[in-house]
Amino acid sequence: MLDKDTVAHLASLARIALSPDEQERLVKDLGGILEYVSEISAVVTQDVGPVPGDLRGVMRDDAASEGGKYTADLLANAPETEKGYFKVRSIL
Repeated sequence: MLDKDTVAHLASLARIALSPDEQERLVKDLGGILEYVSEISAVVTQDVGPVPGDLRGVMRDDAASEGGKYTADLLANAPETEKGYFKVRSIL
């Protein structure tokens, strides 16, 4: 449980000056927040199936391809090509 001494200690660590009224209000507010967090942490999330809007794993595997539908058209616009790639000047 949160008390005035704990709130005063937290305020001193954060270098915040609090009046006694503010300390009392923060005891209540922070206590409510901590209760809510403890309720959330008590929820069992094991063996929960996918939920609508769950976007984990939606990306395709990163794999090299042998060229696409527009590869020839794109390479036709390049000043120089080599082995199916744009040939550019060395930077380093």
